[in-house]
Amino acid sequence: MLGMWERVKGHLRAAYGDATFKSWLQPLGFSGLNNGHVLLTVPTRFMREWVQTHYASTIRECWQKELPEVISLDILVAAAASKTPAPVVAAAATAEAVTIAPAKAHETPARLHTPHSVANDDYESMSAPLDPRFTFQNFVVGKPNELAFAAARRVADSPAAAPGCNPLFLYGGVGLGKTHLMHAIAWHIRTTNPQRRVIYLSAEKFMYQFIRALRYKDTVAFKEQFRSVDVLMIDDVQFISGKDSTQEEFFHTFNALVDQNRQVILSGDRSPSDMEGIEERVRSRLGWGLVADIHATDFELRMGILQSKVERMGMEIPPKVLEFLAYRISSNVRELEGALNRVVAHSTLVGRAITLETTQDVLKDLLRSCDRRISIEDIQKKVAEHFNIRIADMHSARRSRSVARPRQVAMYLAKKLTTKSLPEIGRKFGGKDHTTVMHAVKKIEEICSSDSGFAEDVDLLSRMLQS
Repeated sequence: MLGMWERVKGHLRAAYGDATFKSWLQPLGFSGLNNGHVLLTVPTRFMREWVQTHYASTIRECWQKELPEVISLDILVAAAASKTPAPVVAAAATAEAVTIAPAKAHETPARLHTPHSVANDDYESMSAPLDPRFTFQNFVVGKPNELAFAAARRVADSPAAAPGCNPLFLYGGVGLGKTHLMHAIAWHIRTTNPQRRVIYLSAEKFMYQFIRALRYKDTVAFKEQFRSVDVLMIDDVQFISGKDSTQEEFFHTFNALVDQNRQVILSGDRSPSDMEGIEERVRSRLGWGLVADIHATDFELRMGILQSKVERMGMEIPPKVLEFLAYRISSNVRELEGALNRVVAHSTLVGRAITLETTQDVLKDLLRSCDRRISIEDIQKKVAEHFNIRIADMHSARRSRSVARPRQVAMYLAKKLTTKSLPEIGRKFGGKDHTTVMHAVKKIEEICSSDSGFAEDVDLLSRMLQS
């Protein structure tokens, strides 16, 4: 019978490909066959729901090719009690079954429920949903993200907290792959080491759950939930900026987990040292382990991402079209993939071949927006004209107010109107340090809040640059 199961798995690998098979079907276990009912096991309820929804009918058909008398498929959720930490052994020993049989007219497959309280289910229900596309197999590695990828793999493969990587802090601009790596780590741990308890959520949801616990006077349960996990993953941690009570609870949760050698993984839009509104002790903890920067994509990486996506789509797209997209859409990966999706959708729905001309026509609004993007040089020129100073003064070290204030305005607008990082902005202003840019941004915000005339000037400059 095990030989038959191996042949079924071979059919599934051929049908879905290696990546999908390894992520979702390889973890399935064969438990037996009784009166035409095949019994399979999965490590978690989440995986059972996913397999049931996406692969169950194909699995049953593959069994029927090998053994025509197969009539249904039963999927059990069962964690191995011997591998589960003592506090949840009894909970993990229970299981929930789902029966998938051929549906008759107007019927849905029957579900057989047995009482269960699998501890990992609770952690999964607390977590944000994971995108099935965001796996390590689908992440394209290049020079801008190789350190972050290597660190993420090391943490995901480690059976406990990875030495030197606790916490792991990933940071970079919008759409560069931080969330993809966070999801990939969670997927990898859940499929290869399902007894580990993982919570993945945004900083905003962490704050919401904490406020809810305060409201209902349930902070003890909140602390127990978050401090008993094996892996805590919090995305977009910059959103706790200025939230003192949330930072306090995060600080104590962080310390409790690290002290127990539990893994903490965080992401943000800037490095911990550059975060404003975060307490010094929290900033210090965030940068305690490994801080990995994800840089803006280069042309080669963008080409690799497009080629990988086209391969997964099973589409034939001319290389010149991919080169055009990789060259013209350089802001972030989300926008790049969105552009490719639009081109493919247009070709599929309208029935026109994908050419360079049709691509330019379909994406004309996006390409116009990319062409209209404001550069730091444009900002420096416009601000210099407005305040009647020389462009060279933008790069000088002169500290007189007549020069320093316009330079600060230009730095503020560069931060507001471009996607450049603080160090990149500083380099464009004569090699200034990123802390100088931070000070300039803060200073201009303070002046605008107290001087309405100055605020109107800055707003006018902003509108002129964007028009």
